[in-house]
Amino acid sequence: QVQLVESGGGLVQAGGSLRLSCAASGRTFSSYAMGWFRLAPGKERDFVAAISWGGGSTYYGDSVKGRFTISRDNAKNTVYLQMNSLKPEDTAVYYCAADRRFGIRFTEYAYWGQGTQVTVSS
Repeated sequence: QVQLVESGGGLVQAGGSLRLSCAASGRTFSSYAMGWFRLAPGKERDFVAAISWGGGSTYYGDSVKGRFTISRDNAKNTVYLQMNSLKPEDTAVYYCAADRRFGIRFTEYAYWGQGTQVTVSS
């Protein structure tokens, strides 16, 4: 089992940047693929990015490709989401998730953090 805690959210102007972090408990972090999802009011949960166990493979949602970068540091039990060129439509609660499988659907992830709010003003 793994527990996840996100941090780094906040308020930023359009065009700005933020870096989210997700710290995981436990000593088997490298056994988990990690994902980021987001949920905005009135919208469905949206896939943002995923990274494989060792970090060699990544996937991105179409709306964030070229602007967001997912990475991980297995020595620090942490996954990151670097968000550049932020847009107002990126406003949402961002969640990190973990699972032993590597996927892009939220149903494929067993463990979730509590979420961190990202607000992008125009």
